[in-house]
Amino acid sequence: MIIPAAIALGLWLALWLVPWQPWRCREHLEAMDAPSARDDFTVLVPARNEVDVIAQTLDGLATAAPNAAVIVIDDESDDGTAEAVRSSGHPHMRLIAGSPPPPGWTGKLWALEQGLREVATPRVLLLDADIALAPGMVSTLERQADAGYGLVSVLAVPRFAGFWARWLLPAFVYFFKLIYPFALANRSGSRLAAAAGGVVLVEREALLRAGAFAAWREAIIDDCTLASRLKANGVRCWLGLTHGARSQRRQGLASIISMVARSAYVQLGESPLMLFAATALMGFAYLLPWAALAWPGPTRWLGVAAWAVLALSYVPTLLYYRLNPLQSVFLPVIALAYLAMSWHSALRAWFGTRSTWKGRRYSSAP
Repeated sequence: MIIPAAIALGLWLALWLVPWQPWRCREHLEAMDAPSARDDFTVLVPARNEVDVIAQTLDGLATAAPNAAVIVIDDESDDGTAEAVRSSGHPHMRLIAGSPPPPGWTGKLWALEQGLREVATPRVLLLDADIALAPGMVSTLERQADAGYGLVSVLAVPRFAGFWARWLLPAFVYFFKLIYPFALANRSGSRLAAAAGGVVLVEREALLRAGAFAAWREAIIDDCTLASRLKANGVRCWLGLTHGARSQRRQGLASIISMVARSAYVQLGESPLMLFAATALMGFAYLLPWAALAWPGPTRWLGVAAWAVLALSYVPTLLYYRLNPLQSVFLPVIALAYLAMSWHSALRAWFGTRSTWKGRRYSSAP
């Protein structure tokens, strides 16, 4: 047992030492003081059954980008979303009644495709219907784009309301940064590409050259696919954290499980071999340090050291979101929960449901 414990410790020490340091929160953009005064971009907001949050999103846009055109695509909502949009009072807002997705399209990408057809501005801001922007956030995105990035994306702050959200959602960001190290994704010479679909400012011409949304119409992980397609075409991409964009969506355990299961098995290439490899790796990295505590002598101390190093890797994420850093001690339990959600995603796929989201079911890979 002493050798596995030593290897586990070595894995976590290697995570701390790799040059891109994915455990850190260095890549972030914060809102500037002044809202955007420009009108050279159009905001696309796909909305499906978002009556609880869409008004706050549009209110935030009216302050953050008062001169920008806003196109809301009502994606077959049946909960009053369209009425909430019409009564929002945004000065430059248009509402499009979306049509059902054609075969082979995911719902969100089809909604964005319909909106993109109405855009003539040089840039497009893709904004999820639950994201509220701080007054100066759009100006910050524009400044980063002006530095030579064809795509700028930030990961909105999840809503940490309720027990499950406070414990599980910070880890979602942490694991996302481990899978897609921001420093590598932002490096032009790296093949790794990633984006956070809630807030994406992108050049319209770059989007069209890549084939627009039709080129990846079936993608479940549509944001990272977008970044990958653009980066393959030589477009510089940037991804980071922010406090200037916040999700208003309240999430309980069921909705978090649904969110993770929607794409977890797809992330693993829908491969049983990759699922078993990920299970072995997570068990080795997160659970073995705890198991080593039951052994006497050096093995126990190696387990303690590995547990301490893995917990410390989670602390920067918790501090960035101003959460209790002591939550890091329980990261192995949280990792086990995410592993269980990944297996739920795989089992569902094996029984015929590749992904579900917003009441739509995608049954098989194209």
